Amino acid sequence: MKHRENTAQMDMLHGSLLKKILLVALPLAASSMLQQLFNAADTAVVGRFAGSEALAAVGGTSAVISLLINLFVGLSVGSNVIIANYIGQGKPEKIQEAVHTSLALALASGTLLLIVGLATAEPILKLIHTPAEVLDLAVEYLRIYYVGMPFIMIYNFGSAILRSVGDTKKPLYCLMVSGVINVGLNLLLVIVFQMSVAGVAIATVVSNGVSTGMILCFLARADERIRFHIKKLAFHKEQTLRILRVGVPAGLQGAVFSVSNMCIQTAVNGFGANATAGSAAALNYEYFTFFLINAFSQAAVTFTSQNFGAGKFDRCKRIFKLTMISCGIGAIFMSMAFVLWRNFFAEIFTTSPEALEFATTRMTHILSFYFILPIYEITSGVLRGMCYSMLPAVLTILGTCVLRIAWIYTVAKWSPTFETLMNVYPVSWVVTCVLIVTAYIIVRKRAFRPRTEIGQDQGEYQ
Repeated sequence: MKHRENTAQMDMLHGSLLKKILLVALPLAASSMLQQLFNAADTAVVGRFAGSEALAAVGGTSAVISLLINLFVGLSVGSNVIIANYIGQGKPEKIQEAVHTSLALALASGTLLLIVGLATAEPILKLIHTPAEVLDLAVEYLRIYYVGMPFIMIYNFGSAILRSVGDTKKPLYCLMVSGVINVGLNLLLVIVFQMSVAGVAIATVVSNGVSTGMILCFLARADERIRFHIKKLAFHKEQTLRILRVGVPAGLQGAVFSVSNMCIQTAVNGFGANATAGSAAALNYEYFTFFLINAFSQAAVTFTSQNFGAGKFDRCKRIFKLTMISCGIGAIFMSMAFVLWRNFFAEIFTTSPEALEFATTRMTHILSFYFILPIYEITSGVLRGMCYSMLPAVLTILGTCVLRIAWIYTVAKWSPTFETLMNVYPVSWVVTCVLIVTAYIIVRKRAFRPRTEIGQDQGEYQ
């Protein structure tokens, strides 16, 4: 029996761009926000029904989780770019090799994260000075969470494969189902069975397993170009190297980014458990806004990859403009809504007056400047779509990560207030924007020249 053809395939090389960009970006944003909404349900349930210490334990682990996950999720960016580039070039055999190499990388990296995560959970939490009163709870949550790492990796790589052909709806369907399961298990395990952070972690692992199973089923029934056949799962040398060349810089950027955030989390923990809890509550709204921005950045990666592979450079320029404008408008409206009604939003997660003060302070000092992020996120996405992955990674590490660490040990020491610590975010964003936009202007002049001048594989995997 023949598999039903996937009707969600999108022609990114011809026709109107804005509508297609929105059709890719908005479901992707909805997927990420939905996932964060269910993660927020974790913190809301423990904050309301297990107390501020449990909230601090769950929220205080986010930087640690990101440190390991981002290194390998960055590889999925490589999968997206390489598969989309092959689609633009019309190479179906290469697409199949890239798809199965991507899923093999997902399984291997998820297994490695499981092992490393279990071994390093407690030492890392101690390293970032997790408050003593929440340390045991944080370790318990983190170790259970890491059990689901293979699920997380396979889901992210599978979603990247679907994004390469413009399908962002199926990952959304996966998250809708798994999210309902997550919330239901949270309420059951935390409120009914009084399992506190362990219940939240178990619910997360189970729901991630469901979303992973669904994404694999979708891939097994997808268009033949990207269809998953378990017998074909293997590492193809050429595709592995190409994915790594694009994905490793993105992963390293994410990992170093997480190191700087861990340093900030360490400084936040120094203000006590209420600061940790309040910061964890506010962080949810930063995630919501960032996911909208990241969705347009991922759309920029995919559309640019296909059109760059096909040599359609004028469309690449239009993609840059359209994603930047759309993303900027959305980010401004969302971040300002959270700032204006910050007390209402913060009270969803905690009723502690002390924690609320820290939460609203963080929201004011960070979300008020979130309109800056689309500038360097979209520009970085376009550069990666052009197969220049190392350049935005290095510039982001310098402009954001290095500057933040320097700020913590200089400015924050001279003025040891929570407000001063939070100001590092907008300052680092401005510096990073200047670096990456300048790089894009320089790179575009070379990369968009006719291929007869610089060769078929211009700028590939820089």
